[in-house]
Amino acid sequence: MVLKCVAIDDEPLALALIKNYLERFPLLEMVKVFEDAISGAEYLNQHGVDLLFLDVNMPDINGVALARSLINRPMIIFTTAYRNYAFESYELQAIDYLLKPIDLKRFTIAVEKAIDFHQHKTQLQDKTEDQSIYIYSEYKMIKIWLKNIEYIESMGDYLKIYQTDTDKPLLTLTTLKKLLEKLPSAQFARIHRGFIVAIAKIKSIHNRKVQLAKTELPIGDAYKDFIDQQKEKL
Repeated sequence: MVLKCVAIDDEPLALALIKNYLERFPLLEMVKVFEDAISGAEYLNQHGVDLLFLDVNMPDINGVALARSLINRPMIIFTTAYRNYAFESYELQAIDYLLKPIDLKRFTIAVEKAIDFHQHKTQLQDKTEDQSIYIYSEYKMIKIWLKNIEYIESMGDYLKIYQTDTDKPLLTLTTLKKLLEKLPSAQFARIHRGFIVAIAKIKSIHNRKVQLAKTELPIGDAYKDFIDQQKEKL
């Protein structure tokens, strides 16, 4: 397992330092560096990347705004000379927040957190790969794979199950509470009286909202602890 990395920073010396540090870690590969944030964002939206080292204060676009704009957001380690963006980094579920000048010891801690998080996520996905449940829909029992579930929406007495392998949601007569009892608690969470979400499908959490690939879901007042639980995993 080698993590593909990208670094975006308008300071060439900062990029050189990150590249130099990264060479000490055989599990990390620097595939691209960008001094231009716009070009970096375009590359990230077109290529699969595991880990992004992202400066916050850049002339063309703020690093936090760039992170929020990404369609497929990788793990992020923010790098900045300022402390006042730490809260935004937590909202974006950043792996770490490094203050410049970055020393090797602190860099190592951040990188090891990224490697551990990636391994944990991979193991979780592997466990989900072969798991399935049966749902009664359209007068028959239908087998659905847990890995394909993105989120579930309550519609009165019915539920709509949205899956990544089809554009048509599956409609079933049951409640969120009953269905949640069938789902692994480490992989699915109720975030609102009307929604269950697959944790692995979450791209970001911001302003009490969960961002999925193409959908944004609210986090209800009674489920605010969900945000804190995700922060604790960082």
